[in-house]
Amino acid sequence: MALQPASGARDLLPRDVGVNRWIAEQLAAVYKRWGYEEVTPPSLERIDTLEAGGAIQSHQVVQVVADEALGLRPEMTASIARAACTRLAAMQRPLRLHYRGSTFQAQRAEDQGLRIVEDLQSGVELMGAKGLAGDAELLRLLLDAGSHLPLSAEHQPTLLIGHQRLLSVLLQAVEPALRSTVRRHVCGLNRVALSNLELPEQQRLQLLQLLQLRGEPAAVLNGLEALLGATDLLAELKELISIIEEQASRAGIRLQLDPTFHPDFELYDGVMVKLVCQGLDAPVAIASGGRYDGLVQRFSPDGAVASGVGFSFAVEAVRQLLEQADQLPPRQDGQLVLVAFSQPSQLHPALNLLEQLHQSGQPAELWPEPCANETEAKQIAAQRGVATVRWVG
Repeated sequence: MALQPASGARDLLPRDVGVNRWIAEQLAAVYKRWGYEEVTPPSLERIDTLEAGGAIQSHQVVQVVADEALGLRPEMTASIARAACTRLAAMQRPLRLHYRGSTFQAQRAEDQGLRIVEDLQSGVELMGAKGLAGDAELLRLLLDAGSHLPLSAEHQPTLLIGHQRLLSVLLQAVEPALRSTVRRHVCGLNRVALSNLELPEQQRLQLLQLLQLRGEPAAVLNGLEALLGATDLLAELKELISIIEEQASRAGIRLQLDPTFHPDFELYDGVMVKLVCQGLDAPVAIASGGRYDGLVQRFSPDGAVASGVGFSFAVEAVRQLLEQADQLPPRQDGQLVLVAFSQPSQLHPALNLLEQLHQSGQPAELWPEPCANETEAKQIAAQRGVATVRWVG
């Protein structure tokens, strides 16, 4: 067992690391064009910060043995919101930040014990852009970033859009004691459990009808308007969809409005999004995010009204998706030069040649053992995927 990584952890091989870096760099280049600056939040945080006011459960946080209650970050948003409201409080808003780094989430199965899942994330946080303007920038940026990944039509990329307040409005007519139960059944698409609840018949029929309301945004908005009437929230959602639908069409990303959409963490109190692609066996979520004004207000020292919205890409999920479709970027090994020599006495000049190549900006590596001839050196280079040999004979 000592020769195996911990449960939930994995070794990343050179090719994996290279592709992950390439994906993160493609995304970071898009963020920078939009005016976002890079930050690196700490891996270790106080537990009360990581739990984000109850939005993240304590059992989801990997706790660290220390003199104070510390844990490894299960996501980046809470740490960046804390920094934005304290060390970056004097900076003018809106504050545009992007990041890349590992997150650690504790998963507990009944018969398997604790499993720690490490994931590499790349994302953005926009602080101080309220309402429709911030939501629209977030979704336009997400679509722009997604369009710079080599996703194909076979991946069927779909942007799921929901809103935390939408479901709350729909549940206002439900008896307060049953609201949490009804919300759980609606978000879980549990028709049987919902049908068995003691609800007025008209209310039950409306909730069952709600379970069918997901798909093309215009049709869903019409259905919601029939249930709720014309509201400011629906008007705002309609405007948001109109702002992004043309860009989504150009990027080949389908839009789906889903009033029952429920994220993994309870961070969000406004618009919520998830970018989903079709893998070989099942749909794969490659990005998610939303608006979290309440979280930013929690970290504001004076309790001032504040706002925040952001998203993150799961870099590992993107890499595995591209691997399955054989759409990884080309290897760069062909640019590498192998320096080889024939006699032990030629090690010194071979290292000098290696240094010259490096100083000129040419990637090169040394074969550490003498080769009988240049033909043998070329065979070694071919086995290593290197196209060019510099021979010291």
